[in-house]
Amino acid sequence: MNALNPPHPANVKTRPQRRHRVAIVAYNDLRTFEYSIAAEMFGLERPSLGVAWYESVVVSPDRGALLGVGGMRVRPNAPLEAMLEADTVVIPGWRDVETPAPRKFCDALSAAHARGARLLSICSGSFALADAGLLNGRTATTHWLFAETFKRRFPKVEFSGDVLYVDHGDVITSAGSAAGIDACLHVIRKDYGAAVANTIAKRMVVAPHREGGQAQYVETPVSARESRGVGVAMQWAGERLHEPIGVPQMAARCAMSARTFLRRFHDAAGMPPHQWLQQARLARARELLETTVLSHDQVAAECGYETLDAFRLAFRRVVGVAPGAYRARFAQRTS
Repeated sequence: MNALNPPHPANVKTRPQRRHRVAIVAYNDLRTFEYSIAAEMFGLERPSLGVAWYESVVVSPDRGALLGVGGMRVRPNAPLEAMLEADTVVIPGWRDVETPAPRKFCDALSAAHARGARLLSICSGSFALADAGLLNGRTATTHWLFAETFKRRFPKVEFSGDVLYVDHGDVITSAGSAAGIDACLHVIRKDYGAAVANTIAKRMVVAPHREGGQAQYVETPVSARESRGVGVAMQWAGERLHEPIGVPQMAARCAMSARTFLRRFHDAAGMPPHQWLQQARLARARELLETTVLSHDQVAAECGYETLDAFRLAFRRVVGVAPGAYRARFAQRTS
């Protein structure tokens, strides 16, 4: 199950009433960029958001101060067993994709998972999850550079090398480093809604939402001129989500034939225009459900759906819950 097919609503957590506990794993030869992503996303206090934000601890299977790539040192502030009290455990990369993770660490991951913790890996962190046997029989991803190694070492895991992240609800694996940002924002969106996730993305100056099914990379380079042209079409469409929009109209905005536009759009965005439009419409729908009192019919119309049934079907398929349930969970209420 990937991010385009989220877990059944019964597996989706409700809005936290207490602070959600996150355990971030550190280790010797720490992948410092991946670790910094986790620390930035879940370790900073964010009182201005007005929600019960995450509280985090740093745990490790290794002892003492840990040396990370580039000379950074990290000192854990909780024992490894603190993972058993965590709601989410983040594995930001792993030091060696050829050597199995320590048995003690794998056992702790398995115990945390059995207790109900959500596990999130960034980049090569999926190797530790696979070493623990937690990915057997499931689809998972990692950085494309490690694809052959992953498939050789873990034949019981169905590897997906053309996605940014894969979400099974209880276990999430993400691809290369930047895809870890997407996966973390995806987690924040699930826990706190689109408005909060968009605020975090804006502060980090990153894209607010890239679906997990988007390709990790594209082989064909896109010229600056063509990329700007596709961007013009995206901006134009994004301002008209309430209108019927097709490839001919978008292609006309950047003076391309429909065939050329389709090829260049996919090269630039990693997905076809209709999939991008669906994402944009549903992202807008989430914001409207959270921040307005518009009826579901009005939200559907504002987001370009011809019927309420079509909107409900698309929303449930991608988000995992009905629009009404989403609004009940994430609507911003004023006192």
